[in-house]
Amino acid sequence: MKYIVVLGDGMADYPIPALANKTPLQVANKPTIDSLAKHAQIGLCQTVPDGFKPGSDVANLSVMGYDPHECYTGRSPLEAVSIGIDLKETDATLRCNLVTLSEEPIYEDKTMIDYSAGEISTAEAEELISYLKKHFDNERFKLYAGVSYRHCLVVDHGRTGHDFTPPHDITGKPVKGHLPQGPDAKMYLEMMKRSAELLKNHPVNKARIAAGKNPANSVWFWGEGTKPKLANFEQKFGKKGAVISAVDLVKGIGILAGMKIIDVPGATGNYDTNFAGKAQAALNELSHGTDFVYIHMEAPDECGHQGDIVHKIYSIEQISETVVKRLTEGLRKAGEAFRILICPDHPTPISVRTHVSDPVPYLLYSSDEKYSSGVLSYDELSAKNTGVFVNQGWDLMKKLFQN
Repeated sequence: MKYIVVLGDGMADYPIPALANKTPLQVANKPTIDSLAKHAQIGLCQTVPDGFKPGSDVANLSVMGYDPHECYTGRSPLEAVSIGIDLKETDATLRCNLVTLSEEPIYEDKTMIDYSAGEISTAEAEELISYLKKHFDNERFKLYAGVSYRHCLVVDHGRTGHDFTPPHDITGKPVKGHLPQGPDAKMYLEMMKRSAELLKNHPVNKARIAAGKNPANSVWFWGEGTKPKLANFEQKFGKKGAVISAVDLVKGIGILAGMKIIDVPGATGNYDTNFAGKAQAALNELSHGTDFVYIHMEAPDECGHQGDIVHKIYSIEQISETVVKRLTEGLRKAGEAFRILICPDHPTPISVRTHVSDPVPYLLYSSDEKYSSGVLSYDELSAKNTGVFVNQGWDLMKKLFQN
């Protein structure tokens, strides 16, 4: 038996007036997923526990079978692990976005234009982070470059207990009222202000502006944490696992869980990602002795943050007809029995352009079991109408593996 999770990050949504009050999942053309839905268990699952913010960190830990109450220490340390940072017990880490802020001279008067600096390329971002390192790195602070706009700051003997706002929560809003709060807030705010001065006239940003792109004209700190620990996945579930993702956060969870990380050429973390490559990489891995693959696709989440209805629907269709179809046909052709779990980690509704804690729809299909779900499609309303509810996200993994 082979086991797969197809995780469409932020795929769930609210009804949208422009879609005749339907969700992207309801209007997307996804015949492969819908054909599975007719013979799968369909229901809702609470992936974000009460008291936790609805981040991809908490939600992916939950879907992967880990109780955040027991293991969550913050978002940025998970990303730090993926980048290859060897954290000390006394380190504090912060996620460092390269963002686009408006051009008011006083930092507090600026507006968050773009939390991703126009999906800045990794090569451009590395040049900017390298430049900032010359000004910020010392015995206490170290900046590390990640992927695209996602980077990391490590603070030796750093304190936690701050209130930071994720930049994707305030797209189009003034930053005032969302600036760092807490014991070292003044220090972090000064670094953010200093970065704006340093980046303002950098050649990378001048070139981006000339090309009509958003400049990466400030860093934005959030997602603090400390060195995390996770139980080994194979020891916990008895399955040899692998992770396929374009984002450091999910890779970091996989590394901490002792799972194999599979990098796919052309995987971008957005709707232009290599969907087919991810599916084929999973099939290849499953054919070489791996029991379980966790395939994470960031595209629907990024489209939700950007308010991009068209490409959110497109991403869902690609997940169905490029990923799920290739997976199921490939496994059947190989004569492999399989179980597949399809779900988001959390909703990222177009109307609010950020994460919410609402339960997510899940689909659990087994190739060797006869089952009738009573529904014709996989979407939020169909899942709700089944009356099936899983109130702890980490129980989904148990359901996937149980006989």
